[in-house]
Amino acid sequence: VQLQASGGGVVQPGDSLRLSCAASGRTSVSYGMAWFRQAPGKEREFVAAISNSGINTDYAESVKGRFTISRDSTKETVYLQMNSLKPEDTAVYYCAARTYGDVRRQAFYTYWGQGTQVTVSS
Repeated sequence: VQLQASGGGVVQPGDSLRLSCAASGRTSVSYGMAWFRQAPGKEREFVAAISNSGINTDYAESVKGRFTISRDSTKETVYLQMNSLKPEDTAVYYCAARTYGDVRRQAFYTYWGQGTQVTVSS
């Protein structure tokens, strides 16, 4: 599976962005998907995950209520809608795919996209 993340950019605090992660190769339908992020000088951290069915989702506390993960299986694409962005959301955002395991643990994710930069600054 190849994952291509896009949609990052430079925005002001309070703005919104929608990230996309397009999957190619083996179908993404059987994979649970997630977004992680890595801020400068920090370790990569979990942001949000969605089950292969799209029914179950999970969010980091820091983004709960502001970010929404969704998937369109017909387009084999996963989205991260980010609202009310804060400067602390600035990071490179990565999408990833897994077949099993703890949705928050990076070790269970087999496939990773290349990352897209999100910068929130006034």
